[in-house]
Amino acid sequence: MANTKVLFIAFAIEDENQRNFLKGQSLHPRAPYEFIDMSVKQPYDSDWKDRVRTRIKRSNGVIILVSKNSLTSNGQKWEIQCAKEEGKPILGIWAYSNDRTDIFGINIKAWSDANINSFIDSL
Repeated sequence: MANTKVLFIAFAIEDENQRNFLKGQSLHPRAPYEFIDMSVKQPYDSDWKDRVRTRIKRSNGVIILVSKNSLTSNGQKWEIQCAKEEGKPILGIWAYSNDRTDIFGINIKAWSDANINSFIDSL
């Protein structure tokens, strides 16, 4: 079996259910990868930022769940900036079929097994 790839998920806390659906995909027996995230509901202190950076550094890539909530999520914005600073491969996935919010500088694709698997296979 291939080495397990670790993917960091950056998402707005309002999209936690979508994050849960995405994490559920990693339970599929054919999927040699795991998802990690640092969801918090309290303010983002320097300790949290240090832990996020450590986890992003250890990850093979970052998946961003993009929605209208992304535009106001300071935590998600920081995670995206951190992933860019660390030079991690990034894939944006629209969290909802009826929400095509854009984040400048992020390549965003429709949520599909093919798009997600292609990204994971490229890592």
